[in-house]
Amino acid sequence: MILQHRKKLNLLLVLTIAGALITQSFNVRQQQPKKLKNIKVFPATATYQEVDHAMDQYKVDLGVKCNYCHAPEKDNPRKMDMPSDENPMKEVARNMIRMTDDLNKKYIATIKHTEQDTTKIQLVTCNTCHRGVPKPFGKAPAATPPQGLQVPKIVGTSGK
Repeated sequence: MILQHRKKLNLLLVLTIAGALITQSFNVRQQQPKKLKNIKVFPATATYQEVDHAMDQYKVDLGVKCNYCHAPEKDNPRKMDMPSDENPMKEVARNMIRMTDDLNKKYIATIKHTEQDTTKIQLVTCNTCHRGVPKPFGKAPAATPPQGLQVPKIVGTSGK
């Protein structure tokens, strides 16, 4: 008789623990947002996710990795010290961000469109000049005709 009650109590204990674990797994705690440090070109209201997304876009636009602008941590060189200003490329990047923001606000934003114009205004980005390489091209590459397309020769009217 005691053995039967003991089995029931053990089963009840196991079910209670399992229920508590399942309930706890659904109770997702809200993580504290990561605190941004040494932010100079992003607005003070920028979130970690917004800055991280922008950094990902810069990496694609320049074809680089984080260590192109960010210095390694002193204690662990395999990790980046994101707030550090030791890498001089970081200040270059900040100036380039300011430049593209100025271009977009002062010039691109002033382009007038008619109500019938449904074209989305193309903003200036890092990719506008860099096109996936760290150093921007000096001039736009010459357009080459698609393969198989014959470019007609222009015949002059010199009368010969």
